Amino acid sequence: MDKQERKKAWEAVAEAYAQSRDPDGPDTVLIEELRQLLPDEPTVIDIGSGDGARTLANLPTESIGVDISRRGLELASEGVPDARLIQGDMTALPIQSASADAITAYYAVFHVPRAEHSTVFSEFRRVLKPCGKLLMTLPTGRFETIREGWMGGRMFFSAPGRDKTLGQLREAGFEIDTTKMAADPLGSSTEFVFATYHPA
Repeated sequence: MDKQERKKAWEAVAEAYAQSRDPDGPDTVLIEELRQLLPDEPTVIDIGSGDGARTLANLPTESIGVDISRRGLELASEGVPDARLIQGDMTALPIQSASADAITAYYAVFHVPRAEHSTVFSEFRRVLKPCGKLLMTLPTGRFETIREGWMGGRMFFSAPGRDKTLGQLREAGFEIDTTKMAADPLGSSTEFVFATYHPA
């Protein structure tokens, strides 16, 4: 799928995806762990925020949600009215450089072609302040596929594998702090990485 096709795919499933998720699952605890690492009144960007119930709702007030789907952002505006919402693509974030204390990216990066993941991580680095934090889902394997019937629609998934992803983060200037397992919103177990951006 190209970018426009992925955008249309998310518009089509945004409501079904929001309704299928448990907003209070164990992976939200990781957000609280992230918050303990941040300064007072931090600027946090949530990548692929969707309806916001799982991530934005647990982040500091006025955190920024970025999503490719306008319908997802409409749902977020209803559920998390204090959040700042921006429609955009993670390969070219419409965010000022060195402006964020942290980024969360839950179940997001693997919806972009794996050939573009290094670009995504470079964008994360660009918008983070020095020593900014990243909390991100790690892929479980290497894949690139379209899943027909996903949430009643079709969806693109792509990843180069866990170790390659960690390597790309390091190449982008991130230090891997730790990884942790947590249950995901659809009932499976997912690995997450905490990382810190250190300028060269």
